[in-house]
Amino acid sequence: MLNKYVKTCLVMMPLLGLSACTTLGPDFQPLEAKKLPDSWKNSASDSDSKSDSESELEQTMQASAQWWKQFNDPTLNLLVERANTQNLDIEAAGLRILQARMILGISDSLNYPQVQVASGSLAKVYRNESSLNSAALSFDAGWEMDIWGKYARGVEASEATLYASIASYNDIAVTITSEVARNYINFRTFQERVLLSRRNIQIQQRVVHITQVQYDSGNVTELDVQQAKSQLYTTKAALPSLKLGMMQARNALAVLLGVMPGEIVLMLESEQLKAKVDAYNIEYGRADTKRTMTDENTESIVPTPPMLDASIDASLVMRRPDLQVAELLAHAQSAKIGSAEAALYPSFSLFGSIGINSNTPSGSSFSFSDSLTLSAGPSFSWNIFQYGRIKNNVRLEDARLQEALTNYNKKVLLAVQEVSGALESYSLYREQKALRMSSVNASVRAFNISMTQYENGQIGFERLLNSVEKMTRSEDSYAQIKGNVANQVVALYKSLGGGWQINNGKAFISDATRELMRQRTDWGDVLDEPQLLPVLGNKPAVADIQQTSAQLSIKGGNE
Repeated sequence: MLNKYVKTCLVMMPLLGLSACTTLGPDFQPLEAKKLPDSWKNSASDSDSKSDSESELEQTMQASAQWWKQFNDPTLNLLVERANTQNLDIEAAGLRILQARMILGISDSLNYPQVQVASGSLAKVYRNESSLNSAALSFDAGWEMDIWGKYARGVEASEATLYASIASYNDIAVTITSEVARNYINFRTFQERVLLSRRNIQIQQRVVHITQVQYDSGNVTELDVQQAKSQLYTTKAALPSLKLGMMQARNALAVLLGVMPGEIVLMLESEQLKAKVDAYNIEYGRADTKRTMTDENTESIVPTPPMLDASIDASLVMRRPDLQVAELLAHAQSAKIGSAEAALYPSFSLFGSIGINSNTPSGSSFSFSDSLTLSAGPSFSWNIFQYGRIKNNVRLEDARLQEALTNYNKKVLLAVQEVSGALESYSLYREQKALRMSSVNASVRAFNISMTQYENGQIGFERLLNSVEKMTRSEDSYAQIKGNVANQVVALYKSLGGGWQINNGKAFISDATRELMRQRTDWGDVLDEPQLLPVLGNKPAVADIQQTSAQLSIKGGNE
């Protein structure tokens, strides 16, 4: 009997040696950097100035890591911090990381015996006029050896998907941060336009009063009075739409922060803002009717954006989290080709079963002394008549890989488009802002002159009315263009993929969520420790993500 088991082991040992002896399918190679616009700088293009370029690149990365702080607006800083903690899209992205960890654990467990089943039965069997009592109990185990790397490729695909979920988390953080800044700038822009509108309404009410006095004195006709009132009502009618814009921006911020609109109001109203509004009103209302000229130092409600360099380092664009997501998904798809190819070859397994099976006449006791069964040995299976199904499945996975690579190339082009568009738009809006400021200066000066001349009877009312209308339009346009310039700064930093660093090392699942999940489902010790994001540098490169998240993936894989 012992010799039989020895022979069985000798047969099985070569099969064990075959396990994971080869891995089918292509080995994924990191994608080569794409050729970017020649007008952009490249820190690796000139060896003589490489150190200086790398230093500039490092400074740019440091600036982009928390770019919103360059606006020097405490309220904006608070909103961004709260959004990265409370935003529901970010919370969902954190839960997708946890899901990817569990999928990796499932893939990793396939390297162990896939079949481990304990079964039993107890039955009463009737045969003609007699009956039997039947009892059976068995334990079966089976292990398909990973000779062709099918399961190894599955683990590789799951790991790449896990890393992609981390990069996706960073990408969502970039989007949420930029949306918070954009909506905040829009809110302040509408707020400034409301202040301007109210101030111009006061001026136009004064003009109506002066015109009414002139009419009562017989100096002008009723037409002048009605025209002044018409312009006043037109300006008043525009005020509700500006307030509507404020409300929409405020509500958008509330959604981004995961709070009710009433809560966001308290964040947007601060003592610092009240002081700025007071200074703004003083600057724009030093006289009852006549306006003072404006310049670059005028108090503004719209956040003041930082000055940007017209050039950009090409390598910075390639570090966008969304490009890392695309590359990692291509990696995962590449591994699936090997898993599909393994089906072309025979699969080898080891199986074993031990159990008891006893049948006794009714009324008799079970006897298990001679009912023990034991079986063990190797087996194999091979889909020899697959009629092209497996090959076509391999081709399908390869086509999907090529699609993933094509999508990556498209994302690179979109990244270049976004950066180029943001840079050019910023430059053009800056130019437009300077011209708009000159227009405001001229319109304010024209209003001051026309008001004096009208009061002295030197000009007719139509010229005064025309100057009031032009001043109102030019000031509103200037406020809008200030918001456009600030939003282009936001667009540029978003296109560079900046802002995800704020979440370095933070928990991607909140304590409250972990506790809720633990009460609902048996998580063992998987959720006992805080689920922390890997601490990365200023570039979420694929290699960095893989290296720093390796411990996280292994811990989540074998729980």
